[in-house]
Amino acid sequence: MRDREGDPTLLAHAFLEKFCKNQGRSFQGFSADALQAIEAYSWPGNAREMENFIKRAVIMADGPQVTQQDLGLNLTDIEAAPINLRQVREEAERKALVRALGRVGGNMLQAAELLGISRPTLYDLLNRHGIK
Repeated sequence: MRDREGDPTLLAHAFLEKFCKNQGRSFQGFSADALQAIEAYSWPGNAREMENFIKRAVIMADGPQVTQQDLGLNLTDIEAAPINLRQVREEAERKALVRALGRVGGNMLQAAELLGISRPTLYDLLNRHGIK
């Protein structure tokens, strides 16, 4: 999962929906800190690990949203960032695009608004980075 930017947040939303239905619970999604933790964590156990974390959080959480504390993620497992400026810029742009799409469930208009760009600019950036 760590090789596919944006997949963690999309999977997390899918798992949250699945386990809310199974448990008869209702949440207003993830808090901002939970989304940041999901994006930053390397998920060494891949999707099964995420599934277990979210299942436990759905069972144990008390608030209206699932928080980082509910997930219980250890963020000491964050990868080191590259130092080359061009590479850093491209990676940051790509991550921002994928995060925005993940947070709004793939809605292009909302992603463009979240990023502060026009929809045509968003499509150009997606094509440049090879994001579908």
